[in-house]
Amino acid sequence: MTVIVLTHCPVGLRGFLTRWLLEISPGVFIGGPSARVRQALWEEVRQYAGGNGRALLAYSTNNEQGFAFETHDHKWHPVDHEGLTLIRRPNDQATTSPPPPRGWSKASKRRRFGNR
Repeated sequence: MTVIVLTHCPVGLRGFLTRWLLEISPGVFIGGPSARVRQALWEEVRQYAGGNGRALLAYSTNNEQGFAFETHDHKWHPVDHEGLTLIRRPNDQATTSPPPPRGWSKASKRRRFGNR
């Protein structure tokens, strides 16, 4: 089983893939081509994806997970972790938090000097 997911790719590339795969949803293609055809399709996808196009290829294989995948121009990247392929997502949250206020907090002032 092979799955190719396209995002922001030219319409002509989608038409090209429908020659060998079935488009079950816009930009999502599935099928069962041989490994040689799958690699040829993936090379075409990578070549014609365009400047802002993204692509994902997932296929079944004989490994611990039962599948493998490749990405093209994705923010998420596959990472090998002790024989398993995991996805590393970028941290989009701002890591800088506002500095704590200077001086003593009101609670620490009450504890130290009592209720005045």
